[in-house]
Amino acid sequence: MGDTLEFNEIYQESKGSWNDGRLRFSKQNVVYKSSKTGKVDNIPAAELSQATWRRVCLGHGIKLATSTGHVYKYDGFRDTDYERISEFFKANYKVELTEKDMCVKGWNWGTAKFSGPLLSFDVNDSSVFEIPLASVSQCATGKNEVTLEFHQNDDAEVSLMEVRFYVPPGPADEGADPVEAFAANVLSKADVIQATGDAVCVFKELQCLTPRGRYDILIYPAFLHLHGKTFDYKIPYTTVLRLFLLPHKDQRQMFFVISLDPPIKQGQTRYHFLILLFSKEEELRLTLNMSEEEVEKRYEGKLSKNMSGSLYEMVSRVMKALVNRKITVPGNFQGNTPGAQCITCSYKAQSGLLYPLERGFIYVHKPPVHLRFEEISCVNFARGTTTTRSFDFEVETKQGNQFTFSSIEREEYGKLFDFVNAKKLNIKNRGFKESKNNEYSDSDEDQHDAYLERMKAEGKIREEGDGSNDSDEDTGEYDSNASESESGSGGDGSDDEGKKKTAKKAKVVKERKPRKEKKQKDTNAPKRPMSSYMLWLNSSREHIKSENPGISITEISKKAGEMWKQIGKDDKEGWDRKAEEAKKNYEKAMKEYRENGGGSSTPSKKESKKAGGKKEDKAGGKKRKSDRGEEEKEQGGNDSFKSREFISSEESSSEGERKKAKKAKGKPKGKESEEEEEVVTTPPSSEEDSD
Repeated sequence: MGDTLEFNEIYQESKGSWNDGRLRFSKQNVVYKSSKTGKVDNIPAAELSQATWRRVCLGHGIKLATSTGHVYKYDGFRDTDYERISEFFKANYKVELTEKDMCVKGWNWGTAKFSGPLLSFDVNDSSVFEIPLASVSQCATGKNEVTLEFHQNDDAEVSLMEVRFYVPPGPADEGADPVEAFAANVLSKADVIQATGDAVCVFKELQCLTPRGRYDILIYPAFLHLHGKTFDYKIPYTTVLRLFLLPHKDQRQMFFVISLDPPIKQGQTRYHFLILLFSKEEELRLTLNMSEEEVEKRYEGKLSKNMSGSLYEMVSRVMKALVNRKITVPGNFQGNTPGAQCITCSYKAQSGLLYPLERGFIYVHKPPVHLRFEEISCVNFARGTTTTRSFDFEVETKQGNQFTFSSIEREEYGKLFDFVNAKKLNIKNRGFKESKNNEYSDSDEDQHDAYLERMKAEGKIREEGDGSNDSDEDTGEYDSNASESESGSGGDGSDDEGKKKTAKKAKVVKERKPRKEKKQKDTNAPKRPMSSYMLWLNSSREHIKSENPGISITEISKKAGEMWKQIGKDDKEGWDRKAEEAKKNYEKAMKEYRENGGGSSTPSKKESKKAGGKKEDKAGGKKRKSDRGEEEKEQGGNDSFKSREFISSEESSSEGERKKAKKAKGKPKGKESEEEEEVVTTPPSSEEDSD
């Protein structure tokens, strides 16, 4: 048999909720580490006094009792693990692992036994259930009843609110009341905070960021009391998980962060972190409300009766001694700002500071977030959504939660990437740093960016326009000089210059005309078909919302893009077929729409004017053509230039007349007049398409 036994997915009950973790038996101790909170239970082997193996709801469990009066329960073992654990306990701990069955008769009367921190309800020497007295928040007594109320756990799906015990009256000759004796045993081990005695020390008017306000902090031997103008909070030291001392980026202030589990509550609000803000310039002289001998005996030299120094140093020193936990400070990380050990960023639209630590990340302050490296699945560097001067840092946990820290300055990228790489975290887009063309591209780089393409096209048009302007200006100067020299002989250069200017204007109109036409939309026309991606997104949007409650619209698009990449080739081909079918239906509907006269009901202003002129002149086509030529002469005054609209309409009308002449031989006069009307009223654009 080896020196250690390790078991994964072992569960520990915490106020009605199961937390999984890892349990290890070694020759020196028993260590259990929670996967959720990272809290470690360390039981020295010399203190183990009793071990019980029993059948529970999650398979089999072990109950360990120590000589100091503590009880630990771990569930999730298999039936085959009993022999290995029993032999290991005999060989290394000299403790017998005894089997004991739970009572399942369903009786509600029995005997209440107090054994250390547990209240056990037994029937015929078999335990029915056990209540950890540390979970009791209040104990009330009646005539023959004792009511126990419990702390609530937000992670538990079903919570036990209270339990009532009926205590029968004892013999008349006994002076003690059995109800009061029962309540006294409960309160001796219950987590009921009673402010008895004087505080060890008091800190006045400290600035607190969460919960917000200024509070007087009273330090008691067993708990911390926050006294404010509106609210009071009592925090037992047993609920403190970690302590952090973090320097502000301005190097003038300090954050002192206290991590709590379970959190303090105010209505429906939960505060998992208590954050205090101090100025480095504040000094304090502190005197403890204890004698020097008592201070030396209780705190073993960690504190002294009279202390002086910076205010944040005094608070952190006192908390470290009373809570008996180490204070976490930033490691070797240095940001782009000289002396700064943090990064300015935003989380959930709130600006704050992200601190890379030796074993995790912590973000302060609204809302505070602490992420341990061991619970991180991967990280991702993504392009900023609003500007290329910043980027986003995304952290995904093993539980599937994602935290996005946005608006990080571009200069911080190299330092943060090197830090993440040194900690051997899994980087989702490996090779991102080495890309030279697009240094801050995200994982959706292969998707079509319509806005980017539009900006490129407009830039190209501007460049062409600038180049043509420059060349035309140079040519114009040369031609103008030539025209001055040739003005006496006839002035042909001025005509050439006018043609060039006219041609230049026509070129610009030609480039910008499609953009103007896009603004005009026929509301009666069939809707354009959707792509395969949009068809899939419409069918999957509700599913994405149900799996991610409260997700924003932008996050839905981002999540959908990632899911679309992961879809198999066969599934994508199915959506492509649907998109192709939708396209065919659109083309068919559009054809029918045009055949029924669609598209002519909402013409542009120019086309409506032409159509009006055609209706007035439809009695004589030749007269209409000549009138239009006279109007062009009156407006333009230049016979050498004809607009694109005039040319296209003239060609189309002449083409229509030729068709009419061919068909006139075999048709009656009535039909000829009808066809003439059709040719006249058809817009030029549609005739060009048909040609």
